[in-house]
Amino acid sequence: MRQLAKTYGEGEGAVEAIRDLTFDVESGEVLCIVGPSGCGKTTLLKCLSGLLRPSGGSARLEGKPIDGPPDALALVFQDYSHSLLPWMTVRGNVTLPLLAKRMPKAKRLQLAADALNAVGLDGFFHAHPWQLSGGMQQRVAIARALAYQPRLLLMDEPFASVDAQTRADLEDLVLDVHARFGITVVFVTHDIDESIYLADRIVVLTHRPTTVKEIVPVRLPRPRDQVATKALPAFTELRGHVFQLIKSERMGQTPAPV
Repeated sequence: MRQLAKTYGEGEGAVEAIRDLTFDVESGEVLCIVGPSGCGKTTLLKCLSGLLRPSGGSARLEGKPIDGPPDALALVFQDYSHSLLPWMTVRGNVTLPLLAKRMPKAKRLQLAADALNAVGLDGFFHAHPWQLSGGMQQRVAIARALAYQPRLLLMDEPFASVDAQTRADLEDLVLDVHARFGITVVFVTHDIDESIYLADRIVVLTHRPTTVKEIVPVRLPRPRDQVATKALPAFTELRGHVFQLIKSERMGQTPAPV
């Protein structure tokens, strides 16, 4: 991203969501993005995915401008209930994006089987999403992204709607997928602990109009563990630092005119 900007609307009614974002995502890393509520995290992810055209600056993937959804990219949304088709089976949902690749049916089914096995759902091929728990439905969404064989996986607060235990399980699933497949992950979250647990680096954003406040390296050892990692003094120090960065933005934000 180089001086990426996004403004909604024109004239007096224009809303400047992103003013000037410049940072890199390194191949093979987990990069988490955090910031105050309403700062433009989802807008940023839509620009990176090619779903939204920026108003200024540029976003490039492997040197090529992002002017539409790249073939090398997959996106996992927060609301799994709207991203899965309830009338299709789990396997049907996972294989659906592969139709665009025009590959033989046997290969589509094999990729779906491998992806569902990777997320622990190998026994649920013929179930429908509405028969599964929320956490299992989000696993289906992740499996669909994996089956597409992306080099870059964008995740927009994907675990915000599940309970704490399921969230921990899905966080570990992301780390396992990252380690096994070597996929680059950009993960948007409002949860500071989650960002520290997952990330190699954390991009902390300012309030709207958004810029980069600080990029925080996370030098915690891998593999990580929900208990041992979060008990490390370094984890506590990082939590306090990132919290203070976000808190300072909330305190300094001026109210929007009524």
